[in-house]
Amino acid sequence: MNDLPEKTGWIEVICGSMFSGKSEELIRRLRRAKIARQKVQVFKPSMDNRYSEEDIVSHDEQRVPSEQVGSAKEILARTDPDTQVVGIDEAQFLGMELVTVCERLANEGQRVIVAGLDQDYRGQPFEPIPQLLAVAEYITKTMAVCMVCGKPANRSQRLVDNEKRVMIGAGGAYEPRCRHCFQPPK
Repeated sequence: MNDLPEKTGWIEVICGSMFSGKSEELIRRLRRAKIARQKVQVFKPSMDNRYSEEDIVSHDEQRVPSEQVGSAKEILARTDPDTQVVGIDEAQFLGMELVTVCERLANEGQRVIVAGLDQDYRGQPFEPIPQLLAVAEYITKTMAVCMVCGKPANRSQRLVDNEKRVMIGAGGAYEPRCRHCFQPPK
């Protein structure tokens, strides 16, 4: 007799540079889960209010309703027991605690889909994405188009003078660059 667990959860990570389609891919997966009549809950950090307070919005203006959270722990407190799919955007802003939260949700049987930057503006790994990649069952790395040469881009070039690691911005503040055209800050 095959004794498979009733609920099987897992973690999916969508990562890449800015303007590479991470949120767009997250929204696509969440919409498909809703089409399949699965209960979906979506979260985003409260600090990300670039396009909307209430929705996850891609750069091409696709959107899905979401709940704002101030910390990764809030996701656990707000996830309903009957939720089947948990979506999390801009995961790099939720800290290392997010790894434990995602593991717990997956262990409880939820499909957890996380999107975030895997590198900061210096081209360095952006926690907690590398740690999530290590424990995820499925990984998608999205690529943008380099704004200098047109080749595939996997880095986010900061265009304004600001040394803070976290600086919320979009077009005008950042642009995608390939390895060759990327210029790390001095």
